[in-house]
Amino acid sequence: MSPAHPENWPVLAVKGTVDGALLHDVTALVAASQESDGNPPLSEQTLVTLRAADAGDHSVLALALYAPDEESDPATGQDLAGVAVVIEEPDGTGVLEVAVHPSYRNQGVGDRLVSELKNVRGFAGLNAWSHGNHEAAADLAARYGFGAVRELWKMRLMTAAAELPEITLPADVRLRAFVPGRDEDAWLAANKAAFAHHPEQGNMSRADLEARMAEPWFDPAGFLLAVDPADRILGFHWTKVHPRHGDHPAIGEVYVVGVTPEAQGSGLGKALTIAGIQHLRDLGLRAVMLYVDADNTPAVSLYRRLGFTRWDVDVMYAPLPQP
Repeated sequence: MSPAHPENWPVLAVKGTVDGALLHDVTALVAASQESDGNPPLSEQTLVTLRAADAGDHSVLALALYAPDEESDPATGQDLAGVAVVIEEPDGTGVLEVAVHPSYRNQGVGDRLVSELKNVRGFAGLNAWSHGNHEAAADLAARYGFGAVRELWKMRLMTAAAELPEITLPADVRLRAFVPGRDEDAWLAANKAAFAHHPEQGNMSRADLEARMAEPWFDPAGFLLAVDPADRILGFHWTKVHPRHGDHPAIGEVYVVGVTPEAQGSGLGKALTIAGIQHLRDLGLRAVMLYVDADNTPAVSLYRRLGFTRWDVDVMYAPLPQP
């Protein structure tokens, strides 16, 4: 095997805080991949955790594969050819994501990273996301004994053609914007109640919330709360705006819509969804997207009635039982 083959390149393993140099390289790799694919290769939770000085309840394992000098760009020195990131939970489970720079694809970079991960950590308790469900990711998953266990659809609405229904709120419910410094704890409690069945969202901590509030895209005006006369939060629609990326225009996102158990069945979820989409359209955005589990039939039906169509899909893989 020649030194030019990724199997012979050294892997940098980092546990805990990722330093500024590696974070810079990962950010550049993510941008290059997103420009090439139209999809970010790492999820928002992973990027937020990597950037945080304190990962809170999460811990990080990052495996970085740098191309040797003779393979890299002479102007920049070593290139980050690929990275594998595991965000670990306190219970020992974790989520894996692998990103390979477009210039180093189809050379065995992903295989090298996953092989090293198997040696360093193993696959116990591990799920893996493939954003965009690329064929190469499916092949890599199968090679290491992973099978698809979940589909997350990306749906899109072109706002210029959308005919949105009127916003009809339940009696004595009003909408207002989230107020930083005042609403954090109440929102976390409402979010936990609304997503008791969905641990990824329902387990959001104060540190997770504050990390997102520190992101450049955060805008409290687009974080809509439905409150009762006592100002208790009954539901919410947190919207997000993704900035323009190269040839890809800015796009709004139905980031998260939640309704507390006491307000479910009142039509509040639909009203909040429409209100958030209207807010994004008022900002001049021509398209709005969202993520929804493929098997969440009521939500998929609602979004289709509002004019959303399936756009792309992310697939979660998990180790298959061994015979």
